[in-house]
Amino acid sequence: MSNELADLLNRINPSTDDRLIFIGDLVDKGPDDIGVIRQVSALKDRSDIETILLRGNHEDKHLRFRDHHAKGAHIAGEMARKSPELAAFMADAGDEDWQVLDDALPFWRCEHHGILAVHGGIPGNLSRFPDTPEEFHAATDKYAKHLKQIWRTRFIHRDGGHFLALDAYGPDDPFWAEVYDGRFGHVVFGHEAFMTGVSHFPHATGIDTGAVYGGQMTALVLSPEGERSFLAVDCPKFARHRFE
Repeated sequence: MSNELADLLNRINPSTDDRLIFIGDLVDKGPDDIGVIRQVSALKDRSDIETILLRGNHEDKHLRFRDHHAKGAHIAGEMARKSPELAAFMADAGDEDWQVLDDALPFWRCEHHGILAVHGGIPGNLSRFPDTPEEFHAATDKYAKHLKQIWRTRFIHRDGGHFLALDAYGPDDPFWAEVYDGRFGHVVFGHEAFMTGVSHFPHATGIDTGAVYGGQMTALVLSPEGERSFLAVDCPKFARHRFE
């Protein structure tokens, strides 16, 4: 969806000292993945603005596939059979394209405005959160596993609050943002497509407005004073897309 991204960036018109935060899943969400990645790469090369990509579950999936493929692991073949877009991206991507994915941060904080940006969501049983990406990557064992669920979380268990896969939640299990209590700040997130527009929760804002499904591609604009506004461009519906 490189054309739609270019249109949205033209509307944003970033200027000196602006910061662009991409909320993840630049790949597998419509045509021309490489074109999208290379637009972000060009932005990251600029010295007048700061550009940050957050890791989404699809960036994570491609990075895991690359690592398994490099090791000759059997699991790479299984992944490619289930998700042919993995091998297709690998065939087209150069070192600079992979570097964009490698550089993706697990989350981003704006302490001044009390915002935490993640791709997916916050599991209800997560009782602490790292202050920096370095602390995130240094986490071990069960805590590390729980932290990585921020790239995939949608629904959580109605009692324990733990992450639930798409095929594991029931009618009484809430969407995470419905019950999130703001313990880590106001969360800005993607991952879940809201076809009716930006979705506002007491302590979270969902800005995935279903671009690949014929909705819109939306940006949250945060002023230095903390005022929030939104810019969006309409998008055509594409036949090939994945829900994960």
